[in-house]
Amino acid sequence: MNRARLTLPILAVLVIAAVAAFFVATSGGTTKTAASSSSAVSLEQTSLGPVLVDANGRTLYLFESDRPNVSTLSAAGREIWPPFTAKAKPAAMGAADAAMIGTIPGSGQVTYDGHPLYYYVGDQQPGQTTGQGLKQFGARWYVLSATGSAITSPAASTSRSSGSTYGY
Repeated sequence: MNRARLTLPILAVLVIAAVAAFFVATSGGTTKTAASSSSAVSLEQTSLGPVLVDANGRTLYLFESDRPNVSTLSAAGREIWPPFTAKAKPAAMGAADAAMIGTIPGSGQVTYDGHPLYYYVGDQQPGQTTGQGLKQFGARWYVLSATGSAITSPAASTSRSSGSTYGY
């Protein structure tokens, strides 16, 4: 019984690492973990409304377990949810508020209204919000509004209903 309890968490970490490796491999071997000093934060219209994005239109997320200006995400979590980092404070574009943009000293992770910002490896195109509402690494993940608040509404379904009354 004790061996099974120990094996399950190890297996879970290995599966997460394999999924991360798959997404990195299928995205041409690059994961967006760092941005240049000319990076920016702006808003893009999505199915969830206007959400924070980087200079390339990639959606940015907050992690509910983080504390103001402190990332609590594990190294394994950063494989799936890479931090948005910059060498210098990114510019605010459009309706993004420059006063809300900051960085965590030492790591260069960008924050918005104190929330450390992350990408989701499952978002392969600008404006995608496939990480919205996921519960991973102990807490939920949400996109942010221009005010720095989490948008907690569920992501719009990308599949069409088959009309079945049997639930599948």
